[in-house]
Amino acid sequence: MQVSARGVAIEVDDQGPPNGEPLLMIMGLGMQLIAWPDALVHKLIARGFRVIRIDNRDVGLSQSFDAAGVPNLIWAAMRHAMHLPVASPYRLSDMAGDALGVLDALNLQRVHVCGASMGGMIAQHIASAQPQRVKSLTLMMTTSGARGLPRASAHVQRALLSRPRGSGDEAVAAHLEHILALIGSPAYRGDPAAIHARVLAGVRRSYRPAGTARQLVAIVADGDRSPLLARIGAPTRVIHGDADPLVPVQCGLDLVRRIAGAEVDVVPGMGHDLPEALFDRFADGIRDNAARAAA
Repeated sequence: MQVSARGVAIEVDDQGPPNGEPLLMIMGLGMQLIAWPDALVHKLIARGFRVIRIDNRDVGLSQSFDAAGVPNLIWAAMRHAMHLPVASPYRLSDMAGDALGVLDALNLQRVHVCGASMGGMIAQHIASAQPQRVKSLTLMMTTSGARGLPRASAHVQRALLSRPRGSGDEAVAAHLEHILALIGSPAYRGDPAAIHARVLAGVRRSYRPAGTARQLVAIVADGDRSPLLARIGAPTRVIHGDADPLVPVQCGLDLVRRIAGAEVDVVPGMGHDLPEALFDRFADGIRDNAARAAA
Protein backbone atom coordinates (compact mmCIF):
# COMPACT_ATOMS: atom_id res chain seq x y z
CA MET A 1 0.00 0.00 0.00
CA GLN A 2 0.99 3.65 -0.31
CA VAL A 3 0.67 6.22 2.43
CA SER A 4 1.17 9.95 2.47
CA ALA A 5 4.17 10.44 4.74
CA ARG A 6 4.16 14.14 5.53
CA GLY A 7 3.24 14.84 1.92
CA VAL A 8 5.55 12.26 0.27
CA ALA A 9 4.02 9.09 -1.23
CA ILE A 10 5.79 6.11 0.34
CA GLU A 11 5.16 2.46 -0.53
CA VAL A 12 4.69 0.30 2.57
CA ASP A 13 4.54 -3.44 3.20
CA ASP A 14 3.00 -4.22 6.61
CA GLN A 15 3.03 -7.87 7.72
CA GLY A 16 2.45 -9.72 10.95
CA PRO A 17 -0.07 -9.48 13.78
CA PRO A 18 -1.48 -5.96 14.32
CA ASN A 19 -0.66 -6.29 18.03
CA GLY A 20 2.89 -7.52 17.38
CA GLU A 21 5.92 -5.46 18.33
CA PRO A 22 6.18 -2.95 15.46
CA LEU A 23 9.52 -3.14 13.61
CA LEU A 24 10.34 -0.56 10.94
CA MET A 25 12.90 -1.85 8.42
CA ILE A 26 14.78 0.65 6.23
CA MET A 27 16.85 -0.48 3.24
CA GLY A 28 20.01 0.93 1.71
CA LEU A 29 21.11 2.88 -1.34
CA GLY A 30 18.89 2.22 -4.35
CA MET A 31 17.41 -0.86 -2.68
CA GLN A 32 13.71 -1.62 -2.56
CA LEU A 33 11.73 -2.96 0.39
CA ILE A 34 11.85 -6.43 -1.19
CA ALA A 35 15.60 -6.44 -0.51
CA TRP A 36 14.52 -7.42 3.00
CA PRO A 37 13.82 -11.06 2.01
CA ASP A 38 10.41 -12.52 2.76
CA ALA A 39 12.06 -15.45 4.55
CA LEU A 40 13.72 -13.04 7.00
CA VAL A 41 10.44 -11.18 7.45
CA HIS A 42 8.68 -14.45 8.29
CA LYS A 43 11.33 -15.33 10.88
CA LEU A 44 10.84 -11.93 12.52
CA ILE A 45 7.08 -12.39 12.55
CA ALA A 46 7.59 -15.78 14.21
CA ARG A 47 9.52 -13.94 16.94
CA GLY A 48 6.59 -11.64 17.68
CA PHE A 49 7.15 -8.67 15.39
CA ARG A 50 4.83 -6.75 13.12
CA VAL A 51 7.23 -6.00 10.25
CA ILE A 52 6.90 -2.74 8.32
CA ARG A 53 9.09 -2.43 5.21
CA ILE A 54 9.23 0.73 3.13
CA ASP A 55 10.51 1.86 -0.24
CA ASN A 56 12.57 4.96 0.47
CA ARG A 57 11.73 8.01 -1.61
CA ASP A 58 13.04 7.90 -5.19
CA VAL A 59 13.23 4.09 -5.40
CA GLY A 60 10.79 1.22 -5.77
CA LEU A 61 7.18 2.32 -5.90
CA SER A 62 7.61 5.42 -3.73
CA GLN A 63 7.48 8.99 -4.98
CA SER A 64 9.98 10.07 -7.60
CA PHE A 65 12.04 13.24 -7.45
CA ASP A 66 12.97 13.25 -11.15
CA ALA A 67 12.14 16.96 -11.39
CA ALA A 68 15.34 17.57 -9.40
CA GLY A 69 17.45 16.21 -12.27
CA VAL A 70 20.44 13.87 -12.21
CA PRO A 71 23.28 15.05 -9.95
CA ASN A 72 26.94 15.21 -10.94
CA LEU A 73 28.41 12.51 -8.71
CA ILE A 74 32.04 13.28 -9.56
CA TRP A 75 31.58 16.95 -8.66
CA ALA A 76 29.87 16.02 -5.40
CA ALA A 77 32.72 13.66 -4.50
CA MET A 78 35.33 16.32 -5.25
CA ARG A 79 33.59 18.89 -3.05
CA HIS A 80 33.29 16.36 -0.24
CA ALA A 81 36.99 15.51 -0.53
CA MET A 82 37.83 19.22 -0.25
CA HIS A 83 35.60 19.59 2.85
CA LEU A 84 33.19 21.82 0.92
CA PRO A 85 29.38 21.72 1.26
CA VAL A 86 27.60 19.39 -1.14
CA ALA A 87 24.19 20.36 -2.50
CA SER A 88 21.58 17.63 -2.80
CA PRO A 89 17.90 17.63 -3.83
CA TYR A 90 17.02 16.28 -0.38
CA ARG A 91 18.82 15.12 2.74
CA LEU A 92 18.93 11.90 4.75
CA SER A 93 17.08 13.82 7.46
CA ASP A 94 14.25 14.30 4.94
CA MET A 95 14.20 10.55 4.37
CA ALA A 96 14.06 10.06 8.13
CA GLY A 97 11.06 12.39 8.09
CA ASP A 98 9.45 10.15 5.46
CA ALA A 99 9.89 7.12 7.74
CA LEU A 100 8.42 8.99 10.70
CA GLY A 101 5.56 10.07 8.45
CA VAL A 102 4.84 6.42 7.70
CA LEU A 103 4.62 5.75 11.43
CA ASP A 104 2.24 8.70 11.77
CA ALA A 105 0.07 7.35 8.95
CA LEU A 106 -0.03 3.91 10.63
CA ASN A 107 -0.75 5.52 14.02
CA LEU A 108 2.38 4.02 15.58
CA GLN A 109 3.96 6.10 18.29
CA ARG A 110 6.93 3.91 19.28
CA VAL A 111 8.64 1.23 17.21
CA HIS A 112 11.76 -0.84 16.93
CA VAL A 113 13.93 0.34 14.02
CA CYS A 114 16.33 -1.67 11.87
CA GLY A 115 18.33 -0.02 9.11
CA ALA A 116 20.86 -1.49 6.68
CA SER A 117 23.64 0.52 5.02
CA MET A 118 22.06 3.87 3.99
CA GLY A 119 18.99 2.71 5.90
CA GLY A 120 21.18 2.58 9.00
CA MET A 121 22.22 6.19 8.36
CA ILE A 122 18.56 7.19 8.13
CA ALA A 123 17.89 5.22 11.32
CA GLN A 124 20.61 7.22 13.11
CA HIS A 125 18.75 10.41 12.20
CA ILE A 126 15.44 8.99 13.46
CA ALA A 127 16.86 7.75 16.76
CA SER A 128 18.73 11.00 17.47
CA ALA A 129 16.00 13.44 16.36
CA GLN A 130 13.01 11.57 17.82
CA PRO A 131 14.41 9.29 20.55
CA GLN A 132 11.00 8.96 22.20
CA ARG A 133 9.71 7.07 19.15
CA VAL A 134 12.45 4.40 19.01
CA LYS A 135 12.16 1.41 21.33
CA SER A 136 15.31 -0.28 20.07
CA LEU A 137 17.75 0.32 17.23
CA THR A 138 19.53 -2.23 15.06
CA LEU A 139 22.20 -0.89 12.70
CA MET A 140 23.41 -3.29 10.01
CA MET A 141 26.53 -2.77 7.86
CA THR A 142 26.44 1.02 8.23
CA THR A 143 28.58 3.95 9.37
CA SER A 144 28.60 7.32 11.12
CA GLY A 145 30.32 8.84 8.09
CA ALA A 146 33.08 10.21 10.30
CA ARG A 147 36.15 11.32 8.38
CA GLY A 148 39.11 9.04 8.84
CA LEU A 149 37.07 5.84 8.71
CA PRO A 150 38.05 3.41 5.96
CA ARG A 151 36.01 3.55 2.78
CA ALA A 152 35.16 1.17 -0.02
CA SER A 153 38.02 0.04 -2.21
CA ALA A 154 38.55 1.84 -5.52
CA HIS A 155 37.32 -1.07 -7.65
CA VAL A 156 34.10 -1.32 -5.62
CA GLN A 157 33.53 2.41 -5.99
CA ARG A 158 34.09 2.16 -9.75
CA ALA A 159 31.60 -0.69 -9.98
CA LEU A 160 28.96 1.30 -8.12
CA LEU A 161 29.37 4.19 -10.56
CA SER A 162 29.39 2.01 -13.68
CA ARG A 163 26.40 1.47 -15.94
CA PRO A 164 24.76 -1.61 -17.44
CA ARG A 165 25.96 -2.70 -20.87
CA GLY A 166 22.42 -2.63 -22.23
CA SER A 167 18.97 -1.26 -21.49
CA GLY A 168 16.97 -4.48 -21.24
CA ASP A 169 15.94 -6.13 -17.98
CA GLU A 170 18.45 -8.96 -18.37
CA ALA A 171 21.35 -6.54 -19.01
CA VAL A 172 20.42 -4.47 -15.97
CA ALA A 173 20.08 -7.61 -13.84
CA ALA A 174 23.51 -8.84 -14.97
CA HIS A 175 25.02 -5.49 -14.01
CA LEU A 176 23.46 -5.56 -10.55
CA GLU A 177 24.47 -9.19 -10.02
CA HIS A 178 28.09 -8.24 -10.77
CA ILE A 179 27.95 -5.54 -8.08
CA LEU A 180 26.33 -7.90 -5.58
CA ALA A 181 29.06 -10.47 -6.23
CA LEU A 182 31.74 -7.84 -5.54
CA ILE A 183 30.29 -6.72 -2.22
CA GLY A 184 28.67 -9.96 -1.07
CA SER A 185 29.74 -12.37 1.64
CA PRO A 186 32.73 -14.54 0.66
CA ALA A 187 31.73 -17.18 3.22
CA TYR A 188 28.07 -17.28 2.16
CA ARG A 189 27.81 -17.42 -1.61
CA GLY A 190 24.20 -17.85 -2.70
CA ASP A 191 22.75 -19.95 -5.51
CA PRO A 192 23.34 -18.04 -8.78
CA ALA A 193 19.96 -18.99 -10.23
CA ALA A 194 18.13 -17.83 -7.11
CA ILE A 195 20.11 -14.57 -7.04
CA HIS A 196 19.33 -13.95 -10.71
CA ALA A 197 15.61 -14.56 -10.17
CA ARG A 198 15.53 -12.21 -7.18
CA VAL A 199 17.47 -9.44 -8.92
CA LEU A 200 15.41 -9.73 -12.12
CA ALA A 201 12.18 -9.53 -10.11
CA GLY A 202 13.48 -6.35 -8.48
CA VAL A 203 14.37 -4.80 -11.85
CA ARG A 204 10.92 -5.59 -13.20
CA ARG A 205 9.27 -4.12 -10.12
CA SER A 206 11.25 -0.88 -10.44
CA TYR A 207 14.61 0.30 -11.78
CA ARG A 208 15.36 3.98 -11.15
CA PRO A 209 19.09 4.75 -11.42
CA ALA A 210 18.53 8.52 -11.32
CA GLY A 211 16.85 8.10 -7.94
CA THR A 212 19.81 6.06 -6.72
CA ALA A 213 22.15 8.86 -7.84
CA ARG A 214 20.14 11.42 -5.86
CA GLN A 215 20.22 9.18 -2.80
CA LEU A 216 23.99 8.81 -3.17
CA VAL A 217 24.45 12.58 -3.23
CA ALA A 218 22.24 12.78 -0.12
CA ILE A 219 24.68 10.42 1.63
CA VAL A 220 27.68 12.49 0.57
CA ALA A 221 25.96 15.73 1.62
CA ASP A 222 25.11 14.26 5.04
CA GLY A 223 28.76 14.03 6.01
CA ASP A 224 29.71 13.15 9.57
CA ARG A 225 26.80 11.95 11.73
CA SER A 226 28.93 11.22 14.79
CA PRO A 227 27.70 14.33 16.68
CA LEU A 228 24.18 12.86 16.50
CA LEU A 229 25.09 9.58 18.10
CA ALA A 230 25.35 10.88 21.66
CA ARG A 231 21.60 11.63 21.49
CA ILE A 232 20.67 8.01 20.87
CA GLY A 233 19.22 6.49 24.01
CA ALA A 234 17.56 3.36 22.62
CA PRO A 235 19.19 -0.02 23.17
CA THR A 236 21.37 -0.42 20.09
CA ARG A 237 22.77 -3.47 18.35
CA VAL A 238 25.35 -3.17 15.57
CA ILE A 239 25.56 -6.07 13.11
CA HIS A 240 28.50 -6.00 10.71
CA GLY A 241 30.43 -8.46 8.60
CA ASP A 242 34.18 -8.65 9.01
CA ALA A 243 34.53 -9.07 5.22
CA ASP A 244 32.43 -6.07 4.15
CA PRO A 245 34.23 -4.42 1.20
CA LEU A 246 31.78 -1.53 0.86
CA VAL A 247 31.46 -0.37 4.50
CA PRO A 248 34.46 -1.89 6.31
CA VAL A 249 33.90 -3.45 9.72
CA GLN A 250 35.85 -0.63 11.41
CA CYS A 251 32.84 1.58 10.67
CA GLY A 252 30.58 -0.69 12.69
CA LEU A 253 33.04 -0.81 15.58
CA ASP A 254 33.19 2.98 15.49
CA LEU A 255 29.41 3.13 15.98
CA VAL A 256 29.69 0.85 19.01
CA ARG A 257 32.25 3.18 20.57
CA ARG A 258 30.11 6.25 19.97
CA ILE A 259 26.63 4.98 21.02
CA ALA A 260 26.24 4.50 24.75
CA GLY A 261 25.54 0.90 25.71
CA ALA A 262 25.67 -0.40 22.13
CA GLU A 263 26.30 -4.09 21.58
CA VAL A 264 27.98 -5.58 18.53
CA ASP A 265 27.75 -8.77 16.50
CA VAL A 266 30.70 -9.04 14.13
CA VAL A 267 29.91 -11.85 11.68
CA PRO A 268 32.90 -13.74 10.24
CA GLY A 269 32.86 -14.03 6.46
CA MET A 270 29.91 -11.69 5.97
CA GLY A 271 30.11 -8.94 3.37
CA HIS A 272 27.61 -6.26 2.42
CA ASP A 273 24.52 -8.41 1.97
CA LEU A 274 22.00 -10.54 3.83
CA PRO A 275 22.93 -14.22 3.42
CA GLU A 276 20.08 -16.64 3.99
CA ALA A 277 22.25 -18.78 6.26
CA LEU A 278 22.36 -15.87 8.72
CA PHE A 279 18.63 -15.05 8.86
CA ASP A 280 18.13 -16.77 12.23
CA ARG A 281 21.17 -14.96 13.62
CA PHE A 282 19.83 -11.62 12.41
CA ALA A 283 16.31 -12.28 13.69
CA ASP A 284 17.57 -13.46 17.08
CA GLY A 285 19.78 -10.39 17.39
CA ILE A 286 16.92 -8.00 16.60
CA ARG A 287 14.66 -9.87 19.06
CA ASP A 288 17.27 -9.89 21.82
CA ASN A 289 17.94 -6.17 21.34
CA ALA A 290 14.20 -5.47 21.50
CA ALA A 291 14.06 -7.42 24.76
CA ARG A 292 16.62 -5.02 26.24
CA ALA A 293 14.11 -2.22 25.68
CA ALA A 294 11.43 -4.12 27.57
CA ALA A 295 13.70 -5.01 30.50
